[in-house]
Amino acid sequence: MTENEKERRIRPGAVPPAALSGVLAGFAALAFAELVAGLVRPQAGPVVAVGGAAIDRTPTAVKDWAIRHFGTDDKLVLQLGILAVLTLFALLLGIAALRFRRTAALGVLLFGVVGAAAATSRPDSRGPADALPSVVGAVVGAVVLHVLAGRLAPRRPATTEREAAPGDAGWDRRGFVITATAAALASAGAGALGRSLGGAAGRDAVASRRAVMLPAPASPAAAVPRGAGLRIPGISPFTTPNASFYRVDTALVVPKVDATSWRLRIHGKGVTRPSTLTYDDLLRRELIERDITLTCVSNEVGGPYVGNARWIGVRLADLLAECGVRPPSRGGPADQLVARSVDGMTIGSPVEDVMDGRDALLAVGMNGEPLPFAHGFPVRMVVPGLYGFVSACKWIEDIELTTFDAYDPYWVKRGWARRAPVKTQSRIDTPKPFARPSSGTVMVAGVAWAQHRGIDRVEVRVDDGPWREARLAAEDSRDTWRQWSVPWEATKGSHTLTVRATDRTGRLQTDRRTRTVPDGASGWHSVVVTVD
Repeated sequence: MTENEKERRIRPGAVPPAALSGVLAGFAALAFAELVAGLVRPQAGPVVAVGGAAIDRTPTAVKDWAIRHFGTDDKLVLQLGILAVLTLFALLLGIAALRFRRTAALGVLLFGVVGAAAATSRPDSRGPADALPSVVGAVVGAVVLHVLAGRLAPRRPATTEREAAPGDAGWDRRGFVITATAAALASAGAGALGRSLGGAAGRDAVASRRAVMLPAPASPAAAVPRGAGLRIPGISPFTTPNASFYRVDTALVVPKVDATSWRLRIHGKGVTRPSTLTYDDLLRRELIERDITLTCVSNEVGGPYVGNARWIGVRLADLLAECGVRPPSRGGPADQLVARSVDGMTIGSPVEDVMDGRDALLAVGMNGEPLPFAHGFPVRMVVPGLYGFVSACKWIEDIELTTFDAYDPYWVKRGWARRAPVKTQSRIDTPKPFARPSSGTVMVAGVAWAQHRGIDRVEVRVDDGPWREARLAAEDSRDTWRQWSVPWEATKGSHTLTVRATDRTGRLQTDRRTRTVPDGASGWHSVVVTVD
């Protein structure tokens, strides 16, 4: 065996520090990438960019599965998964660097290319500058790996007794420890500085939200009727608190938009008077306040992705009319309104529905305060009667009038329906699945919704027995959900409770079970309980 072959042979004792060198190189790459992203913009960071690209390319069925199993934590799970994969590859590259230093360093650079490509191909990309975080991070990571791997190379034997010292036949342990420690400290500092810079970029947005004083609405919402909220333990509150309101979107980093610099552009087919509005322009207009229930199309039968809030905003139909827009029923050439978010999301809504007289809003407030960042601050769309993926654009910055034939928005390209009115649904909130209530009177209660049609009747069945009509809570409006309850004389044993609703048009909720794709789940909600 030649001397060169001996030097390139992987020694078992060098594997752990080699793996550590790979992890440190990966840490350095991500930390310095975050530092540069803090200077460019947080959304350009490699984890966010690659995560966003992964979301865009994930099959619809997989996305639906992730939302069902992880809920609003699906983005955290994705980011943790990306970090886990990167850590695994970093370990492998570190070990490979024992024999192939340059090749392993090139491997780190390759990850930088992937991150840069993902960042610049995102819908919200600001151009070549978005590639800088991944490129700089990869270069730093490659250098760190190359240097640390060099410290692990075998030392040449001493030629004289005077030159000899303990450990000369092995690798440079002292040099490795010093270099690794310096790399770790520098990376930690870069990461902390990057997070600070990223936070600074959002501080103006936070300050702009704190400064907002929502004007009193010219058309306030009516007081919630007495009896609209039932006092039954376990039932969903009539008004969903902001902190509990569901959030389903594709943004790995919640956009923080400065209201003072925000602009909304209205343009496109049939727009005779294009307009650009500021946040203050909206606040100076006549505001209306309405209770409206929103539902996500990813909500399974009995699922949690539905909530009711009191929204304040500007009538979208009025804005469109001022821009010269006419609905198709009145000869308008555009039948689709495409809303674009600051994060690149596109959502298409039927122009006819937005302008048919319902309270379609450009909302600026939610439950008495400016919109939370997670729910679209400074401005979002709210359209009663339509699933969120065809109506509820958050962080909106552009409205284009076009046609369904001319343009497919984000979700339509991924197999979802172009038009998606909310289906009539009902849910049992209490007792919970697999609960063990005591025999005797048990209150069965929940909510039902059919936005913009209203709920007319709710019925409950125990096992295969007859349907019993539930007592409906007072109705706030046809755009909100409605609570219901029915007392049940529970007997010992296992029982299946099933609920169904009938909307104001007389249509009974279908028992045909379908999944969420392409236009929302259907079927009756059931829970199994065991009475003790």
